[in-house]
Amino acid sequence: MNQCMRLCLFFFLMSFASFFWQFPALEQHAAYAGQQTYSIGVVPQFEQRKLHAIWKPIIEDLEKSTGLTFSLNSTLTIEAFEKAIERGEFDFVYLNPYHLVQVHDAQGYIPLVADKVPLRGILVVRKNSPIHTPAELDGKVVAFPSPNAIGATLLPKADLNQLFHASVKPLYVKTHSSVYLHVVKDLAAAGGGVEKTLQEQNEEIRSALRTIYTTRSFPSHPVAAHPRVPADIREKVRKALLSLNSSPEGREMLRKVPVEQLIPVTYSDYAVMSSWGIEKYWQPVSGD
Repeated sequence: MNQCMRLCLFFFLMSFASFFWQFPALEQHAAYAGQQTYSIGVVPQFEQRKLHAIWKPIIEDLEKSTGLTFSLNSTLTIEAFEKAIERGEFDFVYLNPYHLVQVHDAQGYIPLVADKVPLRGILVVRKNSPIHTPAELDGKVVAFPSPNAIGATLLPKADLNQLFHASVKPLYVKTHSSVYLHVVKDLAAAGGGVEKTLQEQNEEIRSALRTIYTTRSFPSHPVAAHPRVPADIREKVRKALLSLNSSPEGREMLRKVPVEQLIPVTYSDYAVMSSWGIEKYWQPVSGD
């Protein structure tokens, strides 16, 4: 065998061996990609047990429809949730509409779907309260879920201040459910919430409250995706969520969120909120 042939054989064997050395790594990479788990964050409007009971069936349906794997990453408080959003921790997230606007430049979450029914904030008092107008809350303790909840805090606070010239003492109590409970137990003169979450309370709570003010309407909480999620995966999730509208079981899952009917949305549906002048009531979340 001459020198040229020996060199050719050597390079052929090296290439052949290199292919098999790389094969396990390629196989491992493919397996990893196939096992990708996407995190889903949900704003904690309700206490943890109820939140998981609402979203677990939806996530299981998503996994069946898309063939993907998801994990529900919940936080105990809205403040902790906000920090996670501002760090871009979630691949998918169900979040406050105004928070979507606030973190748009930093994280660029892409809205996929939202309820077709817009939201409206409310102020509630006990049914037997002597308070009948927002102006009468001047100097009173008012419960809110968190500083930056758009319908339950930001819009009511802005309207109390700008329209009714009322300065209140805010009491932040972590969830919408806790707001209503504080008002019922006379731990606050009034509370901020949204119509949807009030309707989700049990009859005993609802019947003990009276709504004294309703804010302007705004687009519902979207399910949004982080830009790092590939476009084809985002579209799979959008279609799977929209398909929940098509069956009685899916509509029942959505009703508990609460959502009446999901529709496709884009960021342009929410961008107008940046011109409402409520940024001065927004409280930046300090990092850990």
